[in-house]
Amino acid sequence: MKQTLLAIGCLLVTGNAAATSAGEYMARASDCVACHTAEGGQPMAGGKKFSTPVGDIYATNITPDKSSGIGNYRYEDFEKAVRHGVAKDGHALYPAMPYPSYARMSDKDIHALYDYFMHEVPASPEKNKENDIPLLLSARWPLHVWNWLFVDEVKPETPVIKDDNHKELLSRGAYLVEGPGHCGACHTPRGVTMQEKGYDASSDVYLSGATIDGWYAPSLRNISMSQDELKDLLRMGRSQHNAISGPMSEVVTQSTQYLTESDLNAISFYLLSFNRKATAPVSPDGSIVYKPTDGKTLYSMYCSTCHGDDGKGKDFTVPSLANNSLITAKDPSSLISVIYHGAETPQTQGNISFKMPAYKEVMSDDELTNVVNYVRGNWGNGAPQATKGDIKKVSGAEK
Repeated sequence: MKQTLLAIGCLLVTGNAAATSAGEYMARASDCVACHTAEGGQPMAGGKKFSTPVGDIYATNITPDKSSGIGNYRYEDFEKAVRHGVAKDGHALYPAMPYPSYARMSDKDIHALYDYFMHEVPASPEKNKENDIPLLLSARWPLHVWNWLFVDEVKPETPVIKDDNHKELLSRGAYLVEGPGHCGACHTPRGVTMQEKGYDASSDVYLSGATIDGWYAPSLRNISMSQDELKDLLRMGRSQHNAISGPMSEVVTQSTQYLTESDLNAISFYLLSFNRKATAPVSPDGSIVYKPTDGKTLYSMYCSTCHGDDGKGKDFTVPSLANNSLITAKDPSSLISVIYHGAETPQTQGNISFKMPAYKEVMSDDELTNVVNYVRGNWGNGAPQATKGDIKKVSGAEK
């Protein structure tokens, strides 16, 4: 019976994969649904809120509805919006839309996306929401200047790869990461005008880690895990020793779990090509300062049941805390957020979600500081000490 059910499941998965058009696949790879779908809303109908330094903006309806969506867009209008950040009526889009990355997408993939949105996405009459930006900051013309300063000319071509032994694999990985996957939008630090400081591997700061929406998106240039484990994270949201949390969970749920095995191979191989990690980060004086008794006691009370006294967790269920990039990151905000708010691994095909409880009602800010520093200072992590101020940034944001 189990074998029969497994066979049926495999046929269903194979059938779904075969039915996916090139455009739908590229929309998944580009994570369109995550940004253009409000919670509980129709896919691609817009309405999702994004908080920016100048105010709140709302994703637009990109269904083929002719009144509220993009049903009147010709291919040329669509291409200009996706690659150049300019809408059909000529107004500049806010760079919350990752068009600087989409500018690297091939003509073939842009055409496939256009066909998908025009012929496969159900139309929705959902009206676009007005952005909540102060009048003095709402002018669009400065965005054209921003584009001129910071957005490269559209160059939809294969990235230059110097490694002849793995040229095809690295080229595909670079294309997916730098282009449709727009990984740098979260994992690359930004300048004073919110531009990404690099858009490809030619920049030393590209994918070097950044803080976004109170979470620290870790550096992808020094990943300390195997290619198979990295693929598991992208496919299932968890691996033998790690688990996804925070905003990346939505990326796995809506995007990377749908990628083919060959594309997961390419992405993981490309990211691991950055790996030049030597030693774990340490505090400036080379020492870790924390309250070991208080932190250890709290860890034993609330954490050790799942993560173990040795911090190794449970394979494919509870992430290891040793040599975990979320924990060793220079910015401790993601670790604090996980402990404070709790966390949940993505729900993916054939895999249930696992939850970690929130401790915001259980621990004081002082206790959170101690347990955070116990975890950051043990099992060889050697991460810099967190302060009570770091805790306040997370706990105070809710009050």
